[in-house]
Amino acid sequence: MAALDNDKSRTDILNRLKRAEGQLRGIQRMIEEGEGCLPIATQMAAVRKALDSTYVRMTVCFMEQQLQTRLGADLTKDSAAMGEMFDEIETLLGKIR
Repeated sequence: MAALDNDKSRTDILNRLKRAEGQLRGIQRMIEEGEGCLPIATQMAAVRKALDSTYVRMTVCFMEQQLQTRLGADLTKDSAAMGEMFDEIETLLGKIR
């Protein structure tokens, strides 16, 4: 399986994961402080959504990389159209949740 080679995408994904990590620490703090279940559940749902979004973003990055590797120059000829297509794929995959 290929690794994420695009520095911009890798940084984006890492930043998303760091935000989710911060949210998880916040949830732990809420539990330690005796917060109610509803606010905790709300924050858990937010973390799940953030992780799902990050997974979708990583999947689209993987698809872009694989197409670039396999199609090479053909992919770069119409990069604006390809970018739009990948944005649409990301939106569609995001609707699965």
